[in-house]
Amino acid sequence: MDVVVTGGAGFIGGNLCRALRRCADVGRVVAFDDLSTGRADNLEGVDGVELIVGSVLDPDALGTAFEGADAVVHLAALPSVPRSLEHPLASHEANATGTVRVLEAARTGGRPYVVVASSSSVYGANPALPKVEDMAPRPVSPYAASKLATEAYALAYGESFAMEVLAFRFFNVFGPLQAADHAYAAVIPAFVAAALRGEPLTIHGDGGQTRDFTYVGSVAAVLLDAVRRRVTSAVPVNLAFGSRVSLLELVAEIEAVLGHGVARRHTEPRPGDVRDSQADQRRLLGLFPDVAPEPLRAGVEATVAWFRADPARARAMV
Repeated sequence: MDVVVTGGAGFIGGNLCRALRRCADVGRVVAFDDLSTGRADNLEGVDGVELIVGSVLDPDALGTAFEGADAVVHLAALPSVPRSLEHPLASHEANATGTVRVLEAARTGGRPYVVVASSSSVYGANPALPKVEDMAPRPVSPYAASKLATEAYALAYGESFAMEVLAFRFFNVFGPLQAADHAYAAVIPAFVAAALRGEPLTIHGDGGQTRDFTYVGSVAAVLLDAVRRRVTSAVPVNLAFGSRVSLLELVAEIEAVLGHGVARRHTEPRPGDVRDSQADQRRLLGLFPDVAPEPLRAGVEATVAWFRADPARARAMV
C-alpha cells in the first residue's frame, strides 16, 4: 500500500509518516509539502519517506505526487485562528481551495482513499458540550470556516463521485515536532518552550477556558488504522477522546512534569477563540473500537522530553 501525506513535513504529518514507515503493509510513503509551515527536518531519521516539495494549489505537482497512490491523508493547511484573522484570503486559499485541488487530483488520478483533516473550530459559538458531530456548525473565524469547507467538500466528493473518504475533526493536537518558534504557536508548545526558557506563560484570558487536548501519537494511530482498513463515513468524525482540561490545569501538568512552578502572565482573550471545547467520542469509538488514547501527563512528558533533547527548539518566538 502506497500512501501520500499532504503536509507530510508538518507536525502531525511528520508523526504520521513515522507511524506509516513502522507498518509492514505500507510500501511507498510520500510527504508532499510546500514547507511554508512544515520543516524538512521533521522527517530526519525516517528512512523510506520521499519528500516532494510542492503546493496543494498546483494540480500538476499533486498529479505527480498521487501517481500510483492507494491512499491520501490530507493534512496540508495554513493553521491558526489568529493567522486567519490577519490573512483570511490566504487561509481560504490554502485550506478550502487547496482541499478541492487535492480531491480533484485524487478523483482524476486513480481515486485513492482520502482522509481529510477538519477542526473542532467548526463548532465555534455553539456552547453545548460535549461537541457532537450532528450539532450545527457556527464558525467564528476564517480558519474555522475554511475547515468546514474542507470537510464539506470531502464528503460531497464522496457522495458525488463514489470516492472513499473520511473527514476527521481534530481537537487541539499536541506532541513532539510541534514548533514554538513562531507567532502562531499552539498553546502547549508555547507554554513548554516559555517554561524551559524561564519566562512567564502568556495566558489569554483567565485560564479557565477548556480544551480536549489530544496527543499526536493517538492521532497518528487512528489515521494509520483508517488508511489500513479504508474506513469511511458519510458524516464528519471527531478525533478526540472527551477530555476537558482548562489552561490552568494544563499549566499544573507542565509544572508537575518540570518539577517546579512557572510564572503566568494574563492578557485579554483573543478574538475568534472559543471558550470551551470537548469532543463526543462515540462516533470515533464506533469506527475505531480498539483505539487507546495517551493520557495527558504522558503526552506532556513526551513533549517536554522532545524540547529538552534540543535546547534550540525552545528558542523565543519570532
